[in-house]
Amino acid sequence: MLRRIDRTEPPGSGCAPILTEESVMVTEVLWGVLLPFFGTSLGAACVFFLHKLPGDGLQRVLLGFAAGVMAAASVWSLLIPAIDRAAPLGTWAFLPAAVGLWLGVLLLYRMDKKAPESSHTHTLTLAVTLHNVPEGMAVGAAYAGCLAAGGDLAPALTLALAIGIQNVPEGAVISLPLRAEGRPKPRAFAAGVLSGAVEPLGAALTIAAAQLIVPALPYLLGFAAGAMLYVVAVELLPTAARGGALSAAVGFTVMMVLDVALG
Repeated sequence: MLRRIDRTEPPGSGCAPILTEESVMVTEVLWGVLLPFFGTSLGAACVFFLHKLPGDGLQRVLLGFAAGVMAAASVWSLLIPAIDRAAPLGTWAFLPAAVGLWLGVLLLYRMDKKAPESSHTHTLTLAVTLHNVPEGMAVGAAYAGCLAAGGDLAPALTLALAIGIQNVPEGAVISLPLRAEGRPKPRAFAAGVLSGAVEPLGAALTIAAAQLIVPALPYLLGFAAGAMLYVVAVELLPTAARGGALSAAVGFTVMMVLDVALG
């Protein structure tokens, strides 16, 4: 059992570890910023339940599901939070999200022109990774705000847990299509895990430099949304169109429900 320091207790008395309030808080923040990463890793682990390579029909279903998840995440996880964070701009609150969205679209468009031979799963992995960076920063901003307000970490923990749950299907939409392309299960799983590793890094960076990063979050969220929507429109839906329409609707619904219910 952990005990906070009692200044009247002689040093070394008792056998339980003694932790200061500061060290307990640091531990709570650390576990909190890791929750989204754990959710992505859990979703990526779904690849181990595939006993054989999926056929063309199942591949289209998986890509359709990924398209639906990413489209819904772009709206409810990225664009709406970006607009909400820019609320002080009043009727111009949409501007940071719109600017960021177009920057994300143009970046992926330019990358496609330079490397047209890249597979859709490579572009998908890049887009989800880009999406995870500002999500991690949003968690870091929540923790930074709680610490500045006096140390009640419950609101930030709720946000981190919600994003972690939302990330489960996002981890799956990386590992499953990679496996469908014939990649070994460990490599497909590793790609999903690595896409989520940027989230605790983004959270830690935001906590350390909150005054510089938090004002830019609406643009970063919009940027990630633009990158994801480009992948959905150019890479996923055309491939999944001949059998993935219903699974795209399922993926969209699942992500919408998770975002709204946990938001």
